[in-house]
Amino acid sequence: MRNDEVVTEEHPTGAAAHGTGAADEELMRALYHEHAGPLFGFVLHLVAGDRQRAEDVVQETLVRAWRNIHRLDPAAGSLRPWLVTVARRIVIDDHRSARSRPHEVEAAPLELLPAKDELDRTLRLMTIADALDDLSPTHREIIVETYLKGRTAREAAAELGIPAGTVRSRVFYALRSLRLALEERGVTS
Repeated sequence: MRNDEVVTEEHPTGAAAHGTGAADEELMRALYHEHAGPLFGFVLHLVAGDRQRAEDVVQETLVRAWRNIHRLDPAAGSLRPWLVTVARRIVIDDHRSARSRPHEVEAAPLELLPAKDELDRTLRLMTIADALDDLSPTHREIIVETYLKGRTAREAAAELGIPAGTVRSRVFYALRSLRLALEERGVTS
């Protein structure tokens, strides 16, 4: 029998040969009092002195012992080899799991990076939209076609059904009107 196979024979009902729920609780208390301290020292060595991690591993080991209480037989000898084996496997599994995940970084350095401020951009767009509302419909239409939709004078002329020279002339006067509307709102170039 291996060290991690300290088991009892089970009755057909699934209950362990060593007794009832009260007896199981007493066995867990005895396990904790007898093995928790030495197990903690062993695990602390495995996790390079990380006390919190060692406590977590010991707790998980005892939880697994509790889950398998029906399989443990205190009469078969010391249960410490089984507990040590379980703890060692937990540490190994945690190590493998940590290697498979990307390395976590602290958030503190990220807080120092400048964030893109969308507030200024949003206010600027709201001011431009408000200024566009002050333009005449023909000036607003020509700004939308050339600047907002990105069309050339020739493409805008074809879309609007007017000569390309008229488009260029309207763009000139529309931009002048837009500049005045923006200056009225406190926007300077």
